[in-house]
Amino acid sequence: MASIGQTVARTPSGEVLSRAQQRAMLVPDCLVEARRIANTVIAGWHGRRKRGIGENFWQFRPYSQGESLSRIDWRRSARDDHTYVRDREWEAAHTIWLWADLSPSMMYKSTLGAVSKESRALVLMLALAEILARSGERIGCPGVMEPVSARNAAERLAAAIMLSPLGGGLPETGMIRGASDLVLIGDFLDPADTVMERLGPLARRGLRGHVVEIADPAEEVFPYAGRTEFTDPETGEKLTAGRAEILREDYQRAYRARRDSLGSGLRHLGWTFIPHRTDRPASEALVAVHMYLSGMPTRATHGGQL
Repeated sequence: MASIGQTVARTPSGEVLSRAQQRAMLVPDCLVEARRIANTVIAGWHGRRKRGIGENFWQFRPYSQGESLSRIDWRRSARDDHTYVRDREWEAAHTIWLWADLSPSMMYKSTLGAVSKESRALVLMLALAEILARSGERIGCPGVMEPVSARNAAERLAAAIMLSPLGGGLPETGMIRGASDLVLIGDFLDPADTVMERLGPLARRGLRGHVVEIADPAEEVFPYAGRTEFTDPETGEKLTAGRAEILREDYQRAYRARRDSLGSGLRHLGWTFIPHRTDRPASEALVAVHMYLSGMPTRATHGGQL
């Protein structure tokens, strides 16, 4: 996606092969790191807890007119003046679609960031695949891998990513059927209205979305000063600032406004929004996504705040 004030060089079309080779070299290391991070948080992850037809107790809730009387828990109801039913935990395998933006702007890494945005996005996606696969979920990637339910889903996803063509922008989702979860990981630097135009129809189709915004610290704080040349990695357009520090306040204001607008729009759709910076541990964003997927709102620190 188009970036705001980045100093990353454009990837010309003639370098597509080289770009693909770089990604093929990056993915195996990301898979190793993803498994390491997944192992650090797996102890607190017990799968998706949702109401349904399983055998494990989930919660008591008030009885609703028309429900079967056999679902009433008379022992619990006898404690007060209300009638309660016993819900059970949803145990069927669920399809979760994972996607990471691999467009040129994701290659950016400043001296303030621990890794590139692309590396962090891949690690998060593969770590999610690793943990969700262990929980018995079906994992897919739009346009890259059909949903699979297998313990080695993360490894299969990594192999599919290495062989997939380069692409930018949001993924095609016509292959997604039914009520599924969709986790989108990228920098989302296009105008918020443009992003929402693509995501709105997905929400109306019943997809539950979780957006993880990956940001390099420099994209937030704008540490530049003096004569600086900025290059848009998507278009190659350049902007030269004689005194970059003069732009800092206006830039930060525009950056905050874009993020606030995107977050507000996503919450209006009923989707979740997790900003995450590459100078923060990947486990922070991983835990936050897990909590949302399990239906448990979290106040975990995700990083990415100005």
